Formats: sequence, C-alpha cells, structure tokens
Amino acid sequence: MTTHAPQAAQTAQTAKLPGTLDEAVEALAAMPAAVPVAGGTDLMTSVNAGLLRPAALVGLGRISEIRGWQYQDGHALLGAGLTHARVGRPDFAALIPALAAAARAAGPPQIRNAGTLGGNIATAGPTGDTLPVLAALEAILIIAGPGGARREVPVSHLLAGMDMLRPGELIGFVRLPLLHAPQVFLKATGRTGPGRALASVALVLDPARRGVRCAVGAVAPMPLRPLEAEQWVASLIDWDGGRTIVPEALTAFGEYVAAACIPDQPPAQDGSPQPLSPAVLHLRRTVAALARRALGRALS
Repeated sequence: MTTHAPQAAQTAQTAKLPGTLDEAVEALAAMPAAVPVAGGTDLMTSVNAGLLRPAALVGLGRISEIRGWQYQDGHALLGAGLTHARVGRPDFAALIPALAAAARAAGPPQIRNAGTLGGNIATAGPTGDTLPVLAALEAILIIAGPGGARREVPVSHLLAGMDMLRPGELIGFVRLPLLHAPQVFLKATGRTGPGRALASVALVLDPARRGVRCAVGAVAPMPLRPLEAEQWVASLIDWDGGRTIVPEALTAFGEYVAAACIPDQPPAQDGSPQPLSPAVLHLRRTVAALARRALGRALS
C-alpha cells in the first residue's frame, strides 16, 4: 500500500487493537490524540504526504461486529467496517445496487479490498464514491460513544458539518432503506478505468412515495441534493403506467440538476452577466449528461 511503511510505523507511539466497538471507543477516550484506522487508504496517504503524524492508532480491523450486515425492519444495517470489495459483490448488489456500483468504482482492487464504508464517510472527501449514494438513500449513521451510548445522525448532517463526531465517538453502522426499486450510480473520471470522480450522480426511485432522489458528488465539498429537480421530475413520471416519461423531460431534468448544483455566476456590479469559465461549463454539461442517463436507466 505504501513505500513508506517503516516511517509510518514510527510515527505512532502506541497502537491498540480492540475486539469490540465499545472497546474501541474506550481506547479513543483514553487516548484523545489517537487516530482510528480501518483500511488506512486515506490515512496512509496523509502520513506519506507529511500531513499527519498520529501519536497513537486504534485499529478497527478485529471488530467483527462492524464487518457484516443484516436486515432490520425493511432496512439494511451495514457495519462501518464493510470493505468496498464486499459491498460490490453480487449478493449485496441485488439489495442496494447503487451502493454496490459505487463501491466497485472506488478504485483499483487493492483500494477496494482495504477501504471501508465507514472510512469513506468519516474522511468525507468530496470525491468519495459512496457518499452521493448514501445521501440519495438518506442513510442514517449509528454512532457509538463512551459508556455504550448510541445515537443516530443523518449522513447528510455529518457531511455538511451540521452534526460532527464528538471526541471518543466512532461510526458503527449505516442504516439504509431497502426500496426494491431501480437505483443507478454513474461517475465521470479524467481517465479510463477506476479513478477519482470529476462528477458523479446517484439516483434512486421510491415508487411507494412516488419520489425520485438524486445526489451529485465531487462538484462540491459534500454531495448536493437538487430537491426542486427531484420533485419536478417525479410529478412527470407515470407511476401507474410503467414509470414512463416523455424523452424531452430526461434532457430537461439533466439540465435542471446541473444548473442547481453548478449555478450561474452572480451579475457584475454593473448588472452585466458573468459567464462561466470553459472548465465550469464542461463540468455542468458532464453533470447534466450523468443525471439524464441515470434517470433514463432507472426508468428503462
């Protein structure tokens, strides 16, 4: 994973390997300067770049309770220690296809085998592939705290900084609804094969509520939900007649989403319009194309 492993090992004076989630929380409480580590894909990048020198590490790899998933009242309860490789497997894809597609796009095999769902959320990088899917599915995080405490936080609140992890807390589980309806994840990269997203779109249908949920990733510090575009296009879908929609609405939806997530520049002081740069215009067109295709695939 890294050519600087000996140096990285020297930076951590103490390493704890708890066997349960509560033991991990206790270790973090006892060592406030400690950094939790699961797959280490983001941590080692920061260490190798000289951006982080952890005084202590709390390894989460031995906590079996967060490395699986189970059904729970019409939802899937996913352990934060699930790897991208595990989430991308066919049995999981049958339940939450958009999340499985995002996990398969998360990078080369060595990254997918090590990187975890909880790590993707905690790092909250703008290009995290699973994040727009979790936002579109309105995932709920189960946060473990000192003394066996558990609290629930919408993933959107954590990603937006509205409700941060408190000292000694860890993301234990992620609860997602099982919608049993089409879901799509698409992303555009700057090169062929797995790579960092220039833009990504997650789209899920919710037939029970006659709703469309969409989230756009990589164009802002956190996934963006174009709520007005969701409501508008949901009103045009024939939910009782095969979920059909006129072709022109697909194009309009893509443009609606792109304009909402990458808005025009405010006018200049003299009132004249400020054009977007060619790079921003290209990004807007990319988002529009992804949103259009995602909705088309979900409805096909």
